Amino acid sequence: MANSGRKLLIIDDDTIVRQGIVAYLEDSGFEVCEAEDGSSGLECFRRETPDLVLCDLRMPGVDGLQVLRDIHQQSADTPVIVISGAGVISDVVEALRLGASDYLIKPVVDMEVLVHSVEKSLERTQLLAQNLRYREELERANRDLREHLRALERDHQAGRQVQTNLLPRTPMIFDGYRIAHRIVPSLYLSGDFIDYGYLAHRYLAFYLSDVSGHGASSAFVTVWLKHLATHLVRDEGLFSSAESFASGPARFLAEINEEFHETTLGPHLTCFVGVIDTRSNEISYAVGGHLPMPLLITPGGARYLEGKGKPIGIFKGVNWQVYRQQLPARFSLVAFSDGVLETLAPEALCEQETHLLQLLSNTDGSLAEVCGALGLDDPDADESKEAPDDIAILTVAKES
Repeated sequence: MANSGRKLLIIDDDTIVRQGIVAYLEDSGFEVCEAEDGSSGLECFRRETPDLVLCDLRMPGVDGLQVLRDIHQQSADTPVIVISGAGVISDVVEALRLGASDYLIKPVVDMEVLVHSVEKSLERTQLLAQNLRYREELERANRDLREHLRALERDHQAGRQVQTNLLPRTPMIFDGYRIAHRIVPSLYLSGDFIDYGYLAHRYLAFYLSDVSGHGASSAFVTVWLKHLATHLVRDEGLFSSAESFASGPARFLAEINEEFHETTLGPHLTCFVGVIDTRSNEISYAVGGHLPMPLLITPGGARYLEGKGKPIGIFKGVNWQVYRQQLPARFSLVAFSDGVLETLAPEALCEQETHLLQLLSNTDGSLAEVCGALGLDDPDADESKEAPDDIAILTVAKES
């Protein structure tokens, strides 16, 4: 039967009423133990630990209210149904205040009402116990989740520190050229990366890359990119000769693209790579699908560099064009990742580029003034609000 195994305790000093209730409940499938007064009922409760108690309110010695108090002190989750005569409603109110799950009026004429009350009280107790277990499981799951998030945050912080350590010092000055950078990640880890170096005491080489996506997967690609760039420069002499000055930017993008397809890293990236001959003050550069183009700011105004090219990691066998131009005696070259466009009000790309040009035309092109014009140093900005995309800024300036 459905009620098999559910143990009930009946406490009532009226033998005929008690035995009648016991018989009917046993026929209904319950296991029933009984007591004839409050004292023996409490002893039976401690001994048998029943699932539910039915208790008369009016009994000599220890009455039903005291039984109810003692039971709830010992086991607050055990339901107690009180049985009361019609003349003691005030006791019923007190019993309910003390936590009785239900009450019945003597005499109990319809025993099915009694069984229904017992089953409902047991069902309610079972639901409360299930809810408590679910709540405890949810709290455990939340604690585990918080711990996992803390561990992930620690991992990301460690990864961010590694990534930061791979970046070059800022600012640096090479033979009258000042180069500086800033990266504002949207998360702990950034898919934007910048590197530069002064090679053969003549060539100032630099690149700004923007890996698609966010977070750890993109950041790992920047670590790989740093390793590859270091190999090309240190072991293969890239950007260390006049020939490499002329062709190096295209070779740099082609090497990265080839390695990308061989390693099947997944994301693609855009990149602007340039090298300045500090003796002739000439720049050669290549564009790997990068937008917006760098801005050239001079005393006579500001304009975008010209150039185009396919992104890296999508197409095989791509050849990139190298662009060359003479730089003025005084200039500042400002390169960005496309995350900078997300800081601007216009939505269309052409309008964003126009607005960016207008904003920076009134600056000297230094990193501090560029960041100020873009609101990246706004003390009233909400630092807890995540940026929609990583932002990288690289400035190269010469004053003479």
